[in-house]
Amino acid sequence: MGGEPPVGAGLAYYLSADPASLDPALSSDVQSGEMIALLFDNLVQFDTEGRLVPGLATRWESDRTGTAYTFHLRAGVRFHDGRPLDARAVRASILRALAPGSRAARQWPLLPIAGAREYAAGTARTVSGMAVPDDSTIRFTLTGPLNIFPTLLAMPVAAVVPDSTAPSFGQAPVGSGPWRFVSWRHDDALVFARNRRYWGGPPRADTLTVRIIPEAVTQAAEYETGNLSVVEIPFGETRRWELAHPDELQQRPAIRDLYIAMNTTRGPLRDLRVRRALNLAIDVETILRTQMAGRGVRAAGAIPPGIMGYDSTRAPYPWDTAAARRLLAEAGYPDGFRLQLWRNQRTELVRIAQAVQQDLARIGVSVEIVERDAPSVRAAVRNGRADLYLGDWYADYPDPENFSYPLFHSSNAGPGGNYAFLRDSTLDAMIIRVRSTPDTAEKARLAREIDGRVFGLAPWIFLWFPVDEWAMQPDVKGWRIPAVFTGQRWTQADRVR
Repeated sequence: MGGEPPVGAGLAYYLSADPASLDPALSSDVQSGEMIALLFDNLVQFDTEGRLVPGLATRWESDRTGTAYTFHLRAGVRFHDGRPLDARAVRASILRALAPGSRAARQWPLLPIAGAREYAAGTARTVSGMAVPDDSTIRFTLTGPLNIFPTLLAMPVAAVVPDSTAPSFGQAPVGSGPWRFVSWRHDDALVFARNRRYWGGPPRADTLTVRIIPEAVTQAAEYETGNLSVVEIPFGETRRWELAHPDELQQRPAIRDLYIAMNTTRGPLRDLRVRRALNLAIDVETILRTQMAGRGVRAAGAIPPGIMGYDSTRAPYPWDTAAARRLLAEAGYPDGFRLQLWRNQRTELVRIAQAVQQDLARIGVSVEIVERDAPSVRAAVRNGRADLYLGDWYADYPDPENFSYPLFHSSNAGPGGNYAFLRDSTLDAMIIRVRSTPDTAEKARLAREIDGRVFGLAPWIFLWFPVDEWAMQPDVKGWRIPAVFTGQRWTQADRVR
């Protein structure tokens, strides 16, 4: 859709980088995902609290085996250009994202559908696991039981687009979401106007401008001059903002892990005693307090607070250098050894890595910090060349499976997200069960047991779960830090007039 937005008091947000594309099939980054959530609808979606709620589908159900899911669509939905959105459009959109040669960046949420993998590889002419009995019903048959399947359909790649899209669709998209596309000046700003015919009710504000501002200091300055509606507070700036803007701040525990993966296939790190010793050697409490302004919850596992399976009674590894030295001696390393710790150039990671380096030196472990750009670090870690990797894991969806299967199942060692290259057959079996059981109580129990086993195997140096903090202008209302990056669609936010 073209044209300029109405002149007036709209909302102003920002991204730290230009989106890769506004085409859901090509979405591969957080920036694209956030913008796609404004423009498009999914069968299901996340609200600001991270709950899975109805989207284009008003309800859905699965069969007893957990291998067949049926979604029932709401009537009367139309794309921004007036074309009707029905079950056939949903099917066509998924086929488009799976099409061979489509350059789709993240097809994996759709691959559990029977025949999807073959269709994407070009060895099948259609996806056998999709059926459209009528205009308001779409049925999926999966290759196996998967209780998180509805959650996967809330991912950006599953957003529904019109049929017969133009080659330039990713630059001038047409969706059915709460906001209509107006313009995109690359590396400058995107402008959206509210969809007055939105099935969920139009956004409260007339316009939303999303600026591209890479530097945190510039983001803060633009907020303080009134040019941004909200801004994220850098960890190092926490105290200043709490003094200067106490009434404008809000916090939310992030569904995110900050951790150091230990490559369990390399040298001394193959020994569980060594991995536990490294956990004991680091004064995590002091690092969290001094480097992150205390904005975090100590981790005693990989599942964050608020996610099924989180165990608040499990104690983190204590800071105990004497015990760490004893474990190293038992493992045959009384004089320590040398390691490389890889990290990217993010400011907070620089300080954390230096603190870890100093703590490990006290038990005789000499750490060389290797700093590279983010793609180079990811390549080294995925290829198994890094001893230690300091990084974080953002949830794609708020489910314990997202903190076990990609991070610790042996099939995902390396490129799949298991940067510790952990291989444990007992853990693998537990993870497969937590993905497949239709029993919620069993899933909760298994998730807690999985997290406890991960903690005991110590494939990571467990640090903390960060706490996000944002400021919101006094004349803005109805905005909340989202639990999941696609969960804030700006429909309830507005300026006080």
